[in-house]
Amino acid sequence: MAIEIERKFLVQGDEWRSLAVGETYRQGYIANINGRTVRVRVVGSQGYLTIKGLTTGSSRAEFEYEIPVDDAQELLETLCDHPLIEKTRYKINIGDLIWEVDEFWGENQGLILAEVELEIEDQNINIPHWIGKEVTSDPRYYNSNLVKNPFKP
Repeated sequence: MAIEIERKFLVQGDEWRSLAVGETYRQGYIANINGRTVRVRVVGSQGYLTIKGLTTGSSRAEFEYEIPVDDAQELLETLCDHPLIEKTRYKINIGDLIWEVDEFWGENQGLILAEVELEIEDQNINIPHWIGKEVTSDPRYYNSNLVKNPFKP
């Protein structure tokens, strides 16, 4: 079983922008029931279907599969809840970790979050100075909840 362990933070300032080039993501949720989700995502010319289990601490089961981009586009438009999540993702290498900074657009414009995936839950990490408050356990910042309750600055 694949396990995702990640921590999530708000981002402060703009200094991170010079550290990476972003890529456009569009994603939606076919199911979002009791903390379990089925997500469809388009990144560039590739589609993905992802199934995620319940979150315990900062971990959860995650299964991701590539699917044809045309299928993903159709699923986004016909089966996913709207509004879709639209964002630009920047991948920033710091040490041996990759920080993913998501700048949201559309209904969630103004929200900027950073996530870092870990090997173990209590992994010691150096937090960059442009990282703000940790929101790992705050469900308001889960992408699946931003569909139902978009961010309001």
